[in-house]
Amino acid sequence: MENHDIVRSATRFGGGELGAMRARAALVALLGLPGPAYLYQGQELGLPEVDVPLESRVDPMWARGGVCRDGARIPLPWTADAAAAHGFSLTEEAAQPWLPVPVGWGQHAVELQDRDSDSVLNLTRAALALRRTLWSDGVFTADDGGTWRVEDGGLLVCQRSENFLVAVAMGSEPARLPAGTVLLSAEPLAEDGWLQPNNAAWVQQD
Repeated sequence: MENHDIVRSATRFGGGELGAMRARAALVALLGLPGPAYLYQGQELGLPEVDVPLESRVDPMWARGGVCRDGARIPLPWTADAAAAHGFSLTEEAAQPWLPVPVGWGQHAVELQDRDSDSVLNLTRAALALRRTLWSDGVFTADDGGTWRVEDGGLLVCQRSENFLVAVAMGSEPARLPAGTVLLSAEPLAEDGWLQPNNAAWVQQD
């Protein structure tokens, strides 16, 4: 979903509140799919792409081909306080990071998200913990495949096994979920049995 060569998903999926919501849904979907999952540093914080000033860009691709990947490589914000590049530098006299940290970067800080039960960080932790539990309980196995379908209302479904699926609401209206127990959703469901647009859910079926 993210890596050091592409624009961060919160920005790539529309930016602002919409992009952030879609990035949360994409993260939940990714962690529910078969196979190993890879999270790029900062994806667990929902970081947006940064528009790095021209004079501060260091990506060799920028000099050679006009493509800059620095916007996804800004130092992670650990603290809300801007000192020491928001806690990224731990030296007594904090050195300047290789890329400038933008104003307001602290709003994404680990220390703030750690205290917010609805944060992207805590959503990631919940998804990873549930993923491990489902593996230990045999709901997830190494042999899981996955079949795909699109249901009414633009509901994209990956049927991971006969009793587990991942659903993503890709349409503009709420879509009815297949019968089962919702184990996790990127955003709280507005109505039982329905998945609102730009949301994703894990459903266990009997």
